[in-house]
Amino acid sequence: MRWVFPKNDPGALETAARLTRELRLPPLVARLLVIRGFSEPEAADRFLHPRLDHLHDPFLMADMTAAVARVRQAIERREKILIYGDYDVDGTMAVVVLLTALRALGASVEVHIPHRLTDGYGMRGAVLERAAEAGTKLVVSVDTGVREYEALGRARELGLDCIVTDHHLAGERLPPACAILNPHRTDCGYPDKNLSGVGVAFKLAQALLGLHPAGPAANGSRRMVESYLKVVALGTIADVVPLVGENRVIAHYGLAGLRQPTGPGLRALIAVCGLAAGEAVTAGHVGFRLAPRLNAAGRMESARDVIDLFSAAEAGRAQEIAERLDRLNRERQAVEESMVGEVAAKLEARPDLKERFALVVAGEGWHRGVIGIVAQRVAERYHRPALVIGVEEGEGVGSGRSIPGFHLLSALQSVADVFERFGGHAQAAGFTLAEERIPELEARFESYARATLKLEDLEPALRVDTEVTLTEIDGALYEQLQRLSPHGVGNPTPVFAARGLRVCASPRVLKERHLKLRVGQDSRVLDALAWGWGPRAVEWSAGQAVEAAFTLDENEYQGVRTLQLELKDLRSL
Repeated sequence: MRWVFPKNDPGALETAARLTRELRLPPLVARLLVIRGFSEPEAADRFLHPRLDHLHDPFLMADMTAAVARVRQAIERREKILIYGDYDVDGTMAVVVLLTALRALGASVEVHIPHRLTDGYGMRGAVLERAAEAGTKLVVSVDTGVREYEALGRARELGLDCIVTDHHLAGERLPPACAILNPHRTDCGYPDKNLSGVGVAFKLAQALLGLHPAGPAANGSRRMVESYLKVVALGTIADVVPLVGENRVIAHYGLAGLRQPTGPGLRALIAVCGLAAGEAVTAGHVGFRLAPRLNAAGRMESARDVIDLFSAAEAGRAQEIAERLDRLNRERQAVEESMVGEVAAKLEARPDLKERFALVVAGEGWHRGVIGIVAQRVAERYHRPALVIGVEEGEGVGSGRSIPGFHLLSALQSVADVFERFGGHAQAAGFTLAEERIPELEARFESYARATLKLEDLEPALRVDTEVTLTEIDGALYEQLQRLSPHGVGNPTPVFAARGLRVCASPRVLKERHLKLRVGQDSRVLDALAWGWGPRAVEWSAGQAVEAAFTLDENEYQGVRTLQLELKDLRSL
């Protein structure tokens, strides 16, 4: 694995020294801020101290005035409103946010969540036809819609007004709708383009409810905004959007609020994830505990369970739904492991596997609910853009994941004529196509990858922020580093490198899976943990010289907290 350090820039050292002086920061923290693009003290201070009044005015978003006017008109006329959602965490949290806001305003509102296995991705004309027959007058999409030309065209024929709230990249033209809220619109001047789907839905809710934390009714607005941000943060973190700018504010306040969740649904979800009441909830907890359980509903059965969880008024009912989500997540894990084995077997049987720049693999009967996760694992394992396709009755339903430097949606757009429908963004996408066109997709996708990627792009690289010595690492530094959290895309967890280390004791294997060892430098010795490295324990022995790349973590045992290294790479010297 290549270690990639920031370019040596003498000016960056001067900039970091300036931040150290003016903001009274430890030099290492100042250096990390500069690496992340915060060179000016004002910008760095804003990053370190996110505030609710950093949220932008929702009316800066194109079509927001029209959207608010049409929703208010529907409420005044007592018209039926349909929220058309999506089945992933971002989509379901967007539904929860908008449903809560509309109900608070007295709207007559219903929800449609597509079933992944029967409805597929995106909006369907048949659903809109049923809505029109039931007397619906206004449809508001969340986390979908910006490429739904056919469905929204049918809605217009039916006399339905539609408001689209979405964050996916638009096509060359916009679909027919009375308002399209999407910061990626080329004519949209909204300052932050990185909102998730639930983030865009929240901006509509914020505009409808008049929530302005810095305005005349700031105190009441602050409390309501903080309440909404608990849910908005779940979808924002789960959708892996950059946690900078407005998303950083959302994640910061949302995670803080989840420590003391209100409502039976959130409390039951947090409890079933094994988190204690009052325990700090991190971005990692959301990504690896809460989000997988919320996603499991849409992957294995119906995402309607998620809406019901957050709508539950009684603790018993919420607990029942949370336990079902936990069970579905365990089922999802079993199906995923089985499918990963099948996909790996297919790929390893290919004689040209190592020569390929991109991977396309298809199989009969593969569970459509987990193909996205499997595509992610394939992309990570082989460090190639990967498309995984489940085939049923002549139709392929696929999901793709990418690697750094390869824009997946652009790649799919280059072969757009192959698909029946597709959508997504730089790192993830979904699509459907006829089975007989899969070989053509594979050939053209490979050709595009070869024209776009270099050989070095196919070698896994580890971004390392800076070198340190073990003597620099102490509790005070760790506390200062916490000011940079929450971490995610755009603000990754700092990765450090230390050279000239020695292994101080024979490695131990924990729970037959994980590796634990102790490393030292001069008189400083620290524990080091490597998740899933158990089988590699034989590679190291006491006294061996090594160099390590790692993040810092804190371990608590019997009330005592100690620092430890979480290994990303360990090299023998």
